[in-house]
Amino acid sequence: MLSTKTLNAIIKKLDKAFPNPKPPLQHRNAFELLLAVILSAQCTDERVNQVTTELFPQKKACTPEHILKLGEKQVMKIVRPTGYYNAKTKAVMGCAKALKKSGKVPSSLEELIKLPGVGRKTAQVVQAQWFHIPSFPVDTHVHRVANRIGLADSGKNRDKTERQLKALIPEKHWIKLHMQFLYHGRQTCTARNPKCPKCPIFNECTWPEKSKR
Repeated sequence: MLSTKTLNAIIKKLDKAFPNPKPPLQHRNAFELLLAVILSAQCTDERVNQVTTELFPQKKACTPEHILKLGEKQVMKIVRPTGYYNAKTKAVMGCAKALKKSGKVPSSLEELIKLPGVGRKTAQVVQAQWFHIPSFPVDTHVHRVANRIGLADSGKNRDKTERQLKALIPEKHWIKLHMQFLYHGRQTCTARNPKCPKCPIFNECTWPEKSKR
C-alpha cells in the first residue's frame, strides 16, 4: 500500500486535474439519480442521459407515479438502448412500486439496498451524489485506478477495493475522490492504452506496466 505522503500527493494532484468533478448522470431529484444509476450498468453515461430525457417528464422531476403510469411495456421500450433491458425494467418498475407510498428515496445504505436492483455501488452513488453522505462507490473505473496506482490490492473483488480505500483514505475525501477516480479512469487511466505520459499522478503510480512512451 502507498504511504500517507504519497496518498496526499495523489489527492493534491487530482484536485488540480479535476477541481470540481460533476456527477455525469443528469438528474433533478434522488429518484431520477437512482434510476439513472440502475440504467448505467454496462452502459455509457451519455447513452443513459439520452434515454432518461425520454423516460423522465420534461417539465418536472420524475416520480414513482410517473414510472408506474408509463407501464412496464413502455418503460422497457424506452430503456432498451441501455442493454440488459429486461433486468433494468424490472428494477425500475420495482423501485417505483416500492417507493410509491413514501415518494422518497431513503438515504441509508441499509434501506437503499433493499430496493429492487440496487446494490452497494448504486446505493452509495445516491448517498454521495444526492445526500452528500460520505461514501466511496466502486465501479469499474474506480476499481481499475485504485489497483493500478497502488491504493488497493484486491484482484477482481470490488467490495474488497471499497474496504481498502475506506480504510486508507480519510472520510472527508471520499465523495470527491471517487468522482476524480471515475474521470481519471475514463480520460487517462483507461482500460486499454492508458495515457501514462499525460497522467498527473505518474510519479506516484506503482503500476509495473506504466509507460512513459
